[in-house]
Amino acid sequence: MDDGGIQEEPPSARFLTPTRSGGSRWVDGSEVDSSESAGWSLGDDRSAGTTSGDGGAAASSGAPASRVSSGTFRRRLGKKPRRVDSLDVEAMNVRGAHGHSSKELSMLSTIAMAFQTLGVVYGDMGTSPLYVFSDVFSKVPIKSEVEILGALSLVMYTIALVPFAKYVFIVLKANDNGEGGTFALYSLICRYAKVSLLPNQQRVDEDISSFRLKLPTPELERAMFVKDCLEKKPLFKNILLFLVLMGTSMVIGDGILTPSMSVMSAVSGLQGQVPGFDTDAVVIVSIIVLVLLFSVQRFGTGKVGFMFAPILGLWFINLGSIGIYNIVKYDMSVVRAFNPMYIYLFFKTNGLKAWSSLGGCVLCITGAEAMFADLGHFSVKSIQVAFTAVVFPCLLIAYMGQAAFLMKNPLAVERIFYDSVPGVLFWPVFVIATLAAMIASQAMISATFSCIKQAMALGCFPRIKIIHTSKKIMGQIYIPVMNWFLMVMCIIIVAAFRSTNDIANAYGIAEVGVMMVSTVLVTLVMLLIWQTNLVLVLCFPVLFGAVEFVYLTAVLSKIQEGGWLPLAFSSLFLCIMYTWNYGSVLKYQSEMRGKISLDFILDLGATLGTVRVPGIGLVYNELVQGIPSIFGQLLVTLPAMHSTIVFVCIKYVPVPYVPLEERFLFRRVGQKDYHMFRCVARYGYKDVRKEDHGFFEQLLVESLEKFLRREAQELALEANTMEAERDDISVVSEVPQSPACEGDLQTPLLSDQRSGDDNGMDTRDGSAPVLPSSSLSAEEDPALEYELEALREAIASGFTYLLAHGDVRARKESFFTKKFIINYFYAFLRRNCRAGTATLKVPHSNIMRVGMTYMV
Repeated sequence: MDDGGIQEEPPSARFLTPTRSGGSRWVDGSEVDSSESAGWSLGDDRSAGTTSGDGGAAASSGAPASRVSSGTFRRRLGKKPRRVDSLDVEAMNVRGAHGHSSKELSMLSTIAMAFQTLGVVYGDMGTSPLYVFSDVFSKVPIKSEVEILGALSLVMYTIALVPFAKYVFIVLKANDNGEGGTFALYSLICRYAKVSLLPNQQRVDEDISSFRLKLPTPELERAMFVKDCLEKKPLFKNILLFLVLMGTSMVIGDGILTPSMSVMSAVSGLQGQVPGFDTDAVVIVSIIVLVLLFSVQRFGTGKVGFMFAPILGLWFINLGSIGIYNIVKYDMSVVRAFNPMYIYLFFKTNGLKAWSSLGGCVLCITGAEAMFADLGHFSVKSIQVAFTAVVFPCLLIAYMGQAAFLMKNPLAVERIFYDSVPGVLFWPVFVIATLAAMIASQAMISATFSCIKQAMALGCFPRIKIIHTSKKIMGQIYIPVMNWFLMVMCIIIVAAFRSTNDIANAYGIAEVGVMMVSTVLVTLVMLLIWQTNLVLVLCFPVLFGAVEFVYLTAVLSKIQEGGWLPLAFSSLFLCIMYTWNYGSVLKYQSEMRGKISLDFILDLGATLGTVRVPGIGLVYNELVQGIPSIFGQLLVTLPAMHSTIVFVCIKYVPVPYVPLEERFLFRRVGQKDYHMFRCVARYGYKDVRKEDHGFFEQLLVESLEKFLRREAQELALEANTMEAERDDISVVSEVPQSPACEGDLQTPLLSDQRSGDDNGMDTRDGSAPVLPSSSLSAEEDPALEYELEALREAIASGFTYLLAHGDVRARKESFFTKKFIINYFYAFLRRNCRAGTATLKVPHSNIMRVGMTYMV
């Protein structure tokens, strides 16, 4: 097994002569390397990677270009006029027919969605004026206007630099087909470099219409150097995965603290306003509000967003209006804070205390990561419009108004927000603030759901129930288990800390950690994918990374004061995700070692050494190549075997969504009379498998029948073409070949496949490919008609799901640490997660299980 890819040795090699076309090139003129397609062979008349009939996918490195040394080393390749029996038969059917990635929302839809983001994305950042200045000035006492203007300037430039400059203009553009978050960045990187530790990558995955790889550019040499470093060094792969898992776990940890902090900050405004409203009352009311908040999550992000967006819109209007009122009434000179010199004076005057106050200043950007993590629920433009037109100006005015109030009332710093509100507006503002605080948690809750779903799809989190809550927006989901877990943890935190100051000490550590992880990943995207100018690439981590590192050092000083809490939660989820990924990779490798040889199956004959009875047996396994060991166990255990066998592999690919028409890939296993096939069902990491077993079976059968027809047509086309070549071989050197005929037998490259002319088949207007007129129909091909009739008889007899009841155990010679992780921790997670067939809702009467033990 290769590092990051899989290769299967064919039982025999065929020696084929290259076609007259010689070599091929990318659309920009650069030649193509042999690793691009399994259908290529070297120009020395020898086969290079001929695919056998055992169903093994012709796995290649999937690299978009050759490695670069001192010059540009390319090899000219010839194509093999081989029969088309590879997994890309189905994938080539509907490429470009969907256009889901090219749809542009209208201006009205963008504005409506931008309004909706206020209720989901910006609640956390929007409620930060409730507690930022009170926390900052708890570390730095106000002695003069330097402290006030310095803190204001620090807050203003922090918001302008991190959420505005970094996220709105740079990070949001690093989305994966409209999906955001650390796992979306990881998925994007996995498409360009084989860095996934789960070795199930296939070259044919690049044919998915949403894969969208970029073509080589003049910066290719630098990008290929980065790609080689990531692929060749297992250490780099593990570091990258660790960063992604750490960033995701910190988002979850932040999602636990955000509701507690926001709700308690709003409710605590009643202290001093209502007689007898003490700390116990604050805790009780906060818990009630939290229960209500998490109870409405089941209605979905869309409904919650539209329900909450008007309240947040009113909240931002209040922030701006009260801010303007305070600026005009108390001190208009606070506009001097736009001068960054006051930041220097702030640190010069207060020294170490000013550095400690950065832990409070970072609270003004908590929730900024939700702008990227919640991107799948909305669109880039809607998030940009909402922040630029509403959130950013209202927050700046609100902080300037509070600073103006402090100029005249420096002793009111503990309740700065509510004291700065005009007396007649206190109760309306308090009600809106409490509702806004509830909504503030929605950003991180939605981000947590998105991160968990992505982690599950990429093999880094145990399977749990996911509910898709919208028919229009695919990214809007609800995870019941995580929702109730977050609620319980929030209640415990509120009851244990009982003070916003104590929670504030823990707040912000996870947020800064996630920001630093996103900085590293986006820098890698710039180098590998965007291929940005090197000077600009270096400016990104130097500028933003330096700012975030300074904030990180400040918040880490609060570990003993409560900062250990988010680190504890993050560490717990990091262990869960890393253990699940580690165990999944070892289990897959164990299955690869134990797969059955095709020669063994061929020796058994078409009867497989048993009785073949009518019906379709779906053998579920995780292998994309080879015959799984469970099949040998089934042959030994069962007295008979189904007339049609399909090895089904459910596979998640590093794209958000896989169109339904491109979901199934088929390949024949053995000879035709064996009636055995391999099926890879591909899903994106944001796809929700809502179909029941009946719908799944219908799609599978339709795709299998289409595959059989396409296979027969390709064989007929190949036979006709080879016969024509033999007839014309004497005049080849005299008659020049026209460009239109050169590509008829070629297996298209990635760039060719997406150009709209595939194998001479017309796919315009999104219609199904039209094969040449020489192709045979089922009536003209007796073998095809016989096989289709056998398939219909098998369908009439029903489906049986043949599954492995697997137990994963560490080998006896393994180290104690590995035995503990696999035999206890990973085994515990496997026993308590959802079964693989649970999402298909298969009746128990249709399931047969065989006990298997995987030694890893």
